[in-house]
Formats: sequence, structure tokens, C-alpha cells
Amino acid sequence: MFDKIMEAQQKAGESKKRLDAITVTGSAEGGKIVVTANANKVVKSININPDFLADADKEELEELLVVAFNKAMEQADNVSQAEMAAMTKDMFGGMPGLGNLFGK
Repeated sequence: MFDKIMEAQQKAGESKKRLDAITVTGSAEGGKIVVTANANKVVKSININPDFLADADKEELEELLVVAFNKAMEQADNVSQAEMAAMTKDMFGGMPGLGNLFGK
């Protein structure tokens, strides 16, 4: 049992490293605002088109930043869930009756 716990911790660490290396983006207003993050939901950059910035008002800018940020976080969630599903399948797939315990 202890070996399984150690294996799970090791796999979780490996999974975190893989998610750190995956880049996700969210954009708003046709790419005028782009938020770049990793799959562990750490924002790496925010890019705002200078022409858009010159003409945008504060409320519009704030609203579109939220849209772009949420899209990036949604993409990060999707990647993270896929990674976790693969990890649990690898860990429990060989145990009859447990393969679908955590989803497919």
C-alpha cells in the first residue's frame, strides 16, 4: 500500500511538471487581448493590442480582460482534467472494477 502511495505522489509530481510546460491561451475581441498561461493556471503574460488600448474605455478593457482570462483558465482546466484522467487510468486501469471509478 505504501508503494502505491509513493507511486501516486511521484506521478502527481510528473503530471505537475507536464502541466507547467503546456501553454494555453484565451483571447477576446478577435485577439485584441490575449492571456497566456500554463495548464496549472499560472498566468504568464497578457497582451493588449496597442491600437485597441488607445481607443478602449476602462469598462470595455476590464470586461474583455475577464473574458480572455476565463477562456485561458477554461482551457487550462480541460488540459488538466485530461491529464488527471490519463493518470488515474494508468494507475487503476489494471484493477478490475476500478477502471471507471474516476471517469473515462
